[in-house]
Amino acid sequence: MNSISLHTKALVKMLMARVDDGVQMSEVFLVACGGSLVDLYPAKFFLASESFLLRTDLYTANEFVHAVPKVLGERSVVIFCSHSGVTPEIVEALKVAKAAGSLTVSLTHNKSSELPSFSDYNVVYEWGDESSVQNNPMAITLALCLEILQHSEGYPNYHKFQEALLKIDDVVTAARNKVGERVITFAETYQNEKLFYILSSGASFGLAYGFAICSLMEMQWLHASAIHSGEFFHGPFEITDKKTNFIVLVNEGRTRPLDERVITFLKSYAKNYVIIDAKELGLGVLPESVVEFFNPILFYSVLCDYREALAKFRNHPLEIRRYMGKVEY
Repeated sequence: MNSISLHTKALVKMLMARVDDGVQMSEVFLVACGGSLVDLYPAKFFLASESFLLRTDLYTANEFVHAVPKVLGERSVVIFCSHSGVTPEIVEALKVAKAAGSLTVSLTHNKSSELPSFSDYNVVYEWGDESSVQNNPMAITLALCLEILQHSEGYPNYHKFQEALLKIDDVVTAARNKVGERVITFAETYQNEKLFYILSSGASFGLAYGFAICSLMEMQWLHASAIHSGEFFHGPFEITDKKTNFIVLVNEGRTRPLDERVITFLKSYAKNYVIIDAKELGLGVLPESVVEFFNPILFYSVLCDYREALAKFRNHPLEIRRYMGKVEY
């Protein structure tokens, strides 16, 4: 039995125990900060898209603490993620959810984290190049939310989703091999640039946001902004010219036309743009009914290679920080 199966079985057991006590789950809140918040975005998109009955929302932790949703209570499942396991805002948010009687699940990479002290179930996930993407927080959270949906109201594509989870590692490995030379070309071409706009849609918009705020702003001290492909033509496209840099993450699935519309425009009015296309990278081998929810898992792994190459060309290690963990804030 793989680790995802262990975690989902544990969650199902807790859900069933609540049902036996007469409590049916009615909402799922996903709470984190920064890169961990990005890991939860695909699950939020999945539930918002596929559930008839469950309310779902995504919160940055400190807002969850200071603006607690009125509905939070024993019918709520709250999933938290903190890579370090010591993020103060996450600990406080967990305490809030626990006090409200919610079913709480935490995810962290830190085996010594204090999160288990405040959660009903804690997941210690794998991380790094040697880890399976199935066992990273993005996939684990999707798998957990799949079970919540299935056991709350049923999901017709449940088995297709499980099939996709089993296939995604091979897809990611092949995609990373395919972009090996491209990431070097990208880094060499853009090493002296200071501003990037990242565009995507659907389940991948959170990943576009994450690449902007974490990979470029935090890790490279570069200016960056994420723009939803559907919003590009409602204001942002006015900044388009031959000097501005764009990275477009093109999804497989229902929102692909939004991303393709952006590319059509950029081909006419821009010069510096990079296209990373999930279909061209092989994501289409996954079942069509669920493929869109796996775009960000593919994009995250591939973009890690892009940012690593850029860091090397810029001689700016990904780990260096000016403020994070160094000053009071």
